[in-house]
Amino acid sequence: MLELKNVSKVVGKDLHINDVSVQFERGSLNVLLGPTLAGKTSLMRLMAGLDRPTSGDVLIDNVSVLGKPVRSRNVAMVYQQFINYPGFTVYENIASPMRLAGVDKKTLDTRVREAAELLRLTEFLDRTPLQLSGGQQQRTAIARALVKQAELVLLDEPLANLDYKLREELRIELPRIFAETGAVFVYATTEPHEALLLGGQTATLSEGRLTQFGSTIDVYNRPQTLSTAQTFSDPPFNTIALQKSGDSFSSPLFSLPVTAADFGALSDGAYTAAVRAHHVSLAPSEKHSVTLQAVVGTSEITGSETFVHVDAGGNRWVVLTHGVHRVNPGETITLYIDPRSVYLFNSNESLVHAPTQYQPEQPVQAHHG
Repeated sequence: MLELKNVSKVVGKDLHINDVSVQFERGSLNVLLGPTLAGKTSLMRLMAGLDRPTSGDVLIDNVSVLGKPVRSRNVAMVYQQFINYPGFTVYENIASPMRLAGVDKKTLDTRVREAAELLRLTEFLDRTPLQLSGGQQQRTAIARALVKQAELVLLDEPLANLDYKLREELRIELPRIFAETGAVFVYATTEPHEALLLGGQTATLSEGRLTQFGSTIDVYNRPQTLSTAQTFSDPPFNTIALQKSGDSFSSPLFSLPVTAADFGALSDGAYTAAVRAHHVSLAPSEKHSVTLQAVVGTSEITGSETFVHVDAGGNRWVVLTHGVHRVNPGETITLYIDPRSVYLFNSNESLVHAPTQYQPEQPVQAHHG
C-alpha cells in the first residue's frame, strides 16, 4: 500500500501540493484526473521520491520512505515526454532495468520480447530511438516500465503521443497487465473520458488539492463539489445560479420545478444548477421539459456529433447533440433540459442533489473546443 499523509509541497512562494492524504492499495488502478497545472506531476514526483514534501509523509506498507534513496525504491515512471537511452537499441532500452536487477538472460529475453509484441515494437528491436517515430519511442518507454515489474508504477499522460487506435488498445491492456503484478498503479490524465475507460479509482485534483477520491464511476456520478464536477466533465458542466423560494428554483431565464421526491427537502436559498452537455437538447421531448433561451456563439460539427456553444444569460454553455445540426451565430434558440439530469450545489459549492432515478447516456469522448 502507498499512503500520502498530509503531504504538501511548496516551491519558492508557490504551493504546488496542498495537504493531500490518500491511500492506494496493491494491485489497484488509480487515476489522477485534473487539468494542466492541477498538481498531478508534482504529486507523482513525491510518490516516486524524486522530490521531498515540504510537510507530511509518504509511506509504503506503513513504513515511511522519505529517507530512502530513489535508486533503492522499486518504482517505474513513464512521462508524456518520454525518456530513452539514445545510444541503446530498443531491445537494450527495454532490457536495461532487468540488467541492473541481475535478471538471468533467458528470463530477460522472454520479458523483452513479450513487451515488444504487446507494444508492437518487435520489428524495431534492433533500431536506436533516433530511428523511431515519437509514438514508437513512447511505446519503448512504456515497455521498459512493463518489464521492470515495479511495486509502484507511475504513468504521467503516457499515451498522449500515440495514434488513436493504439491508445485505445493500451487503455484496455495496461490496467490488466499491471494489476496482475500486484503493483500500485497510478495513471495521470487530463481527460475524463480516459479516466472512465480505465475504471478503477479516481482522485480528482484542482490547484494542488485532492477534491475527491473513490470508485471512478461513483466520482463521475456523484461529484461532491462543483470543482470535482467540472474536473470530471469535458466539456465542463453547464451551470446557472438559481434561487430556491417555496416550490421552485428560478432565475430570470430559468425555472426548475420542485417535487417532493427530488428537491422539496432543500431549504430556500442560493444554489447552482449543473447539467452535462449531452443532457441538453435542441428539441423538445416528454423528458426534456425545462427550457432556457440562449444565443448561439459557434458550433463544431465532428461528423457524428455537433457541439453548439451558446450564451445563456451570461453563462457559457455547450450543447452536445447527435448528428449534424446547423445553427447560425447570433441566432436565439431554445434549449431543452431533462430536470432529472440536473445536479444542485449549495452556496459552498457542495453537492446537495444528484440524479438518482436518471439513467445517463454514455459520456462523450474528450472534447477540447
